[in-house]
Amino acid sequence: MLRFLYCLYQVLVLPILVFNTIMCAVITMLFFPFNNTEPIHQVQIWWCRLCFYWLFIPVTVSGKENIMPGQSYVFVANHSSMFDVFLIYGWLPVVFKWLMKKELRKIPFVGTACKAAGHIFVDRSNAKASAQSLNDIKKQLHNGVSTVIFPEGTRTADGQLGRFHSGAFRIAFDLGLPVIPLSLSGCYSVQRKGEIFAHRHPVHMHIGKPIDITRCEDKNEAIEIVRQAVENGMRK
Repeated sequence: MLRFLYCLYQVLVLPILVFNTIMCAVITMLFFPFNNTEPIHQVQIWWCRLCFYWLFIPVTVSGKENIMPGQSYVFVANHSSMFDVFLIYGWLPVVFKWLMKKELRKIPFVGTACKAAGHIFVDRSNAKASAQSLNDIKKQLHNGVSTVIFPEGTRTADGQLGRFHSGAFRIAFDLGLPVIPLSLSGCYSVQRKGEIFAHRHPVHMHIGKPIDITRCEDKNEAIEIVRQAVENGMRK
């Protein structure tokens, strides 16, 4: 019975969430020259936080002290749910750019707003276009602006951490930037891939310590170290 009522509530609150999304997208598009500033970033933060607040989903965050103000990072996160995006966007205390799959560009309002905000779309089926996307994101990583990447490439189907692709690590190596592992817990229980309705379940984001992967012998070692850090943080 409670599950039915919660699903019914989601149907009733959906227009509010859609309205919040459209308003955030419009503000982002109107003020796109200022998207690397904190006030505009706050608009985008509250868009994501409201998604959790309206659905009564508790959020906790640990490890904020591992982020140094003014430093650019490559954040690497596990990906198990659409709510991963809202959790990171809502509670990661830095201005950052997403490296996201090109299919998201087709979402009304959201795709246009993401482009205006400077997020980079990746065509994973085209090696040349994918390489250009990496070059585009590199140009933005300065003065404390960071990037967030899901190295698995897509949401997990079983809740387990998948294989990491190398794109995030190429950026970190080329620019000499530290990598910070983001470990997300609970989002898979909120909404799994293919589900329509969310479940009310606590979520947690652990921000790990920066990792200087330039000290690693090669890219494979760096990937394994960061992957292990993400996996360990998911248990906290």
